[in-house]
Amino acid sequence: MPVTALHHFTIRCTPDELPPLVDFYTRVMRLTVGARPEIPAPGAWLYADGQPIVHLYAHLSTPDGPGDADGPVTGHVDHISFRSRGLAEMREHLRALDIPFAEAPIPGWAIHQLFLHDPRGLKIEMTFWMDLEEGSAA
Repeated sequence: MPVTALHHFTIRCTPDELPPLVDFYTRVMRLTVGARPEIPAPGAWLYADGQPIVHLYAHLSTPDGPGDADGPVTGHVDHISFRSRGLAEMREHLRALDIPFAEAPIPGWAIHQLFLHDPRGLKIEMTFWMDLEEGSAA
């Protein structure tokens, strides 16, 4: 099969929205800011295990602007899912940061999900494979 994993996704934002988005994805999701090619707009590439999986592209003049030469702003994404580890520790981390989240264990599957939202309202899913979790207690 040619598609094997999510490579990255890009979030368009205004320059004013960039700092809270970088803060969310680094402080809450624990990604790290890394190398980014020269692109004619502010932004950041955020990495997990050496892979830039979230690209922030701060070129909009208004949060829900009409877009530009790259096309219209799209609002068709329901959520982005990250394969995750350390469910218990992540719960503690989110509670300590006072980040609201919902839990969704999948009945009959060894999957447990946490759902939260980034500063622009994008729904984030964290998917934990419980059969791979240490201690695997939900």
